[in-house]
Amino acid sequence: MTIGLVFLTLLMAAIVGWLFRQTLHVQPWRAEAAGAGRPPGTPTTPPAKTALCVFLAVASSLFVLFISAYAMRLGVADWNPMPRPRLLLLNTALLAFASLAMEWSVRAARRDDVPALRHGLLAGGALTVGFIAGQLAVWRQLDAASFVVSSSAAAAFFYLLTAAHGLHVLGGLVAWARAVRRVWRGGTDPAAVRLGVELCATYWHYLLAVWIALYALLVSEGLGLAICTSAPL
Repeated sequence: MTIGLVFLTLLMAAIVGWLFRQTLHVQPWRAEAAGAGRPPGTPTTPPAKTALCVFLAVASSLFVLFISAYAMRLGVADWNPMPRPRLLLLNTALLAFASLAMEWSVRAARRDDVPALRHGLLAGGALTVGFIAGQLAVWRQLDAASFVVSSSAAAAFFYLLTAAHGLHVLGGLVAWARAVRRVWRGGTDPAAVRLGVELCATYWHYLLAVWIALYALLVSEGLGLAICTSAPL
């Protein structure tokens, strides 16, 4: 169990570290910055990117605390895993494709390809809404099978982890809506559009990384960490 927990922690740290580097060093608006009076090549980091980095660090700390609490509770003798909802795998695929769509949007924004940018954003948003709907469907399945928050410690952690992640996804949709409004409104500074899309993509990659770690906690019995058994629901 300890080896599995350490592995997941290191995996999440590596992915988040990579996202931080991408967020801080990728500067597609360099030409605009130089035109605004800064010496060419001068490293610049918009406040929005710095704020996102801080937020991701805080959010990561929150999830690590949840996982640590789960690891301590797992050692108690009354731990009873719950069935594994099949929809979790489909939901994982939806979020993965949403992350890919956001990356597609970033590349389209850098090419100033507005039609492709719009398609990418719409696909990313639709897939993300599908992920949220799928998670709610999982909750309904568990509720119908009498696995509610008070049923067991495993059920409580399942709802806690999925709810915390779902709230972060909903928060991301707010930023996504702002990016969509900028793209459709037109006439907005292209650098601002690219920045907004990049921030969304970074956040979606982060959401996917966190969900993969949580999914491993939920179903990976091989790591000795599973909240769900291999029995499907």
